[in-house]
Amino acid sequence: MHRIRRYFITGLLVILPVFITLYLLFIIFKFVDTIWGVPINYYLNRNFGFKVPGVGFILGIITVLIVGFVATNLFVRKFFRLIEILFLKFPVIRQVYPAVKQIVSSLISGERRAFKKVVLIEYPSRGIWSVGFLTNESFKEAREKAGRELVHVFIANTPSPFTGFLILVPKDEVKFLDMSVEEGIKLIVSGGILNP
Repeated sequence: MHRIRRYFITGLLVILPVFITLYLLFIIFKFVDTIWGVPINYYLNRNFGFKVPGVGFILGIITVLIVGFVATNLFVRKFFRLIEILFLKFPVIRQVYPAVKQIVSSLISGERRAFKKVVLIEYPSRGIWSVGFLTNESFKEAREKAGRELVHVFIANTPSPFTGFLILVPKDEVKFLDMSVEEGIKLIVSGGILNP
């Protein structure tokens, strides 16, 4: 019985990461494929009697490449900026779009990392320690009101390191850990099971 249990746990450890990774890739594929694929496959099915699975995903990638290529042109960049300014005139969009743009830019762009360092802070109360990610220095008004140097620390939720909450912590109370951001993410995703 003990041997069967060990085989089962070993099997889960091998299969689950592969399954979850493939499942997440499948969800992303279906989402991207739906954007272009539904209207194109509707047209193809109605006029020619067949569908092409994955055509929306391929067209989505081609669209991103074309927009990226075109947006590198200075004139087109100014045109996109003008559209963005008009876009920001709408009430709800004005609050959401800039934040989303900044987050996506910092996560995808190789120039600026969203998480700079892994830190240890006493949170939510004294004697209880939390692992977080240093994301930025504090803004001027917060520093002036607090009367001391603050830093932005993102406390991530397990198992998703990209959801959580932001706290501003006095810089002298932050302990910097000697681990990479990737190791910190693994620690949080695993719920502390994987040590760096």
